[in-house]
Amino acid sequence: MKDFTRLFDIIYHQQDNYPQSDAFSFKDNGEWKKFSTQQIIDTANKVSLSLLKLGVKSDDKVAIVSTSRPEWNAVDLGILQIGAVNVPVYPTISEGEYKFIFADAEIKYAFVNDKNLFDKITSIKSSLPGLLDIFSFEKVEGCKHFSEFLEIGNGIDLSEVKKIADAVKPESLATIIYTSGTTGNPKGVMLSHNNVVSNVKAVSTLLPLNETKKVLSFLPLCHIFERVVIYVYMSTGVSVYYAESMEKIADNLKEVQPNFFTSVPRLLEKVFIKLETAGNNLEGWKKTLYQNALEFAKSYDPGTNYGMADKFKKAVYDKLIYSKWRLALGGNCEGICTGAAALNPLLARVFTCAGIVIVEGYGQTESSPVITVNSFDTEKLLIGTVGKCIDGVEVKLDHREGMAEGDGEIFCKGPNVMMGYYKRPDITAETVVDGWLKTGDVGRFIEYRGGRYLKITDRVKELFKTSGGKYIAPQQIENKMKEIGFIEQIMVVGENRNFVTALIVPNFLNLSEWCLKHGVAAKTPAEIIKNAEVHKLFRDSIDEKNKNFGQWETVKKFELMEKEWSIEGGELTPTMKVKRKVVLEKYKAVIEKLYA
Repeated sequence: MKDFTRLFDIIYHQQDNYPQSDAFSFKDNGEWKKFSTQQIIDTANKVSLSLLKLGVKSDDKVAIVSTSRPEWNAVDLGILQIGAVNVPVYPTISEGEYKFIFADAEIKYAFVNDKNLFDKITSIKSSLPGLLDIFSFEKVEGCKHFSEFLEIGNGIDLSEVKKIADAVKPESLATIIYTSGTTGNPKGVMLSHNNVVSNVKAVSTLLPLNETKKVLSFLPLCHIFERVVIYVYMSTGVSVYYAESMEKIADNLKEVQPNFFTSVPRLLEKVFIKLETAGNNLEGWKKTLYQNALEFAKSYDPGTNYGMADKFKKAVYDKLIYSKWRLALGGNCEGICTGAAALNPLLARVFTCAGIVIVEGYGQTESSPVITVNSFDTEKLLIGTVGKCIDGVEVKLDHREGMAEGDGEIFCKGPNVMMGYYKRPDITAETVVDGWLKTGDVGRFIEYRGGRYLKITDRVKELFKTSGGKYIAPQQIENKMKEIGFIEQIMVVGENRNFVTALIVPNFLNLSEWCLKHGVAAKTPAEIIKNAEVHKLFRDSIDEKNKNFGQWETVKKFELMEKEWSIEGGELTPTMKVKRKVVLEKYKAVIEKLYA
């Protein structure tokens, strides 16, 4: 079996070892359109030939601004095998961010998905003299279609591509990924072929994947997490199906019946909310059975050796309740890997108990991205941690003032550590010291069954002091509060204040059911958040969770928010993490009211 050392080698590795008729698929006019391994290779080669004809040379930058589709992968491979650099960009960012990224990276050509994105890029093209042309995957008036682009290279011998590809070294720059910062301009993370390939090889041995499996992909390919997972799928011969949209994931899961997928915690939280709501809508013995099954799952620990009575209970729950949960995810799902944000351990327990093992991985764009990942072997799975270091990667902790005993900033070293920030040697020197990447995350090690597992406790920049000089780790408090079934989103506040407060977006689905059941005359979100009985429900629930913290860490006051935080509203990053500084500024008046 020939090894792969550059990213574009991976598709040839698949063709040599397990060629697929449905290597990549997506929904087109209501039908699944399938691309074989050979079709992806053929299209990638045409991309390379056309780019060469347009004058693209080694290290030139080409952007992809698109939703997930097989053409994305073909263009990616076509760019990389001629030594050029792929700059993937989120389709959801602002005009100002597009302008900065395209100018900073000196983009020569761009591929966009549709008219909306073509219009966005066209509106800034006059200020980007280096941007020579734009091509679209969908037919857009005034824009060259992808099929027209592929014809540009007609007549050039394919041997020219092979000659250039042979000269691309593993240490060559492959991609620049601009991280979505909460303030200031994004930074371009430079990753080499070897950075990412080392990650692909280490991760592929840890996931329950082989050439007989199918996956559903719905996270953005411009994010390093999903992109690397796609390379892992390619390297193991897995068939990839792209979801139509976030709104149609449930339908696509039932159609594709995948064995595996990756997710961000936010989406799993939404699935869990639906499970809770389904139970609340039942009556009589069915409701009792459902709620007992849910409570059992909430406290499930895969490392516990359960007695016969509990094993019998679990078998009954599995046949009557958990099997239906699995059907909601397609019926064949064996595992889910989450990343990009902290996973509530409650979700891992519930789904794993139901036979869908959920594990959490940890990393960041600067580490290509995976640093640690938990085990899909439930004997070695430690819920509440992000698992052990992947092969070839080391982690050490740097303890500083304000951190709990045993905690420290996570430093990472290995072949996955980035080449640096594009055009920013100053920030690179601050971030990578003697080969160690300073992640900005706080964690601690936990010894378990002969292994050393990493637990993330917070972000260095998010730790704050109260006016009394006490340090607060907001993420720990937020994760505990999210166990309350009526909380959808939460952000803890209190820097330089004399006590801790929280902004809370309620789970209005569950809350509406509660109001109906308890005869509370409140129906709309605006009515619900103003209701005294609802406030008492939250106060009592929060006080119960406050028992897990020191007096200085407890949430003394809170404000219920009427509208959910979103990417469009500016409160969330594209990976659904809360932009704390944005929320603090946007709801400044609300916060001041809490401290009035």
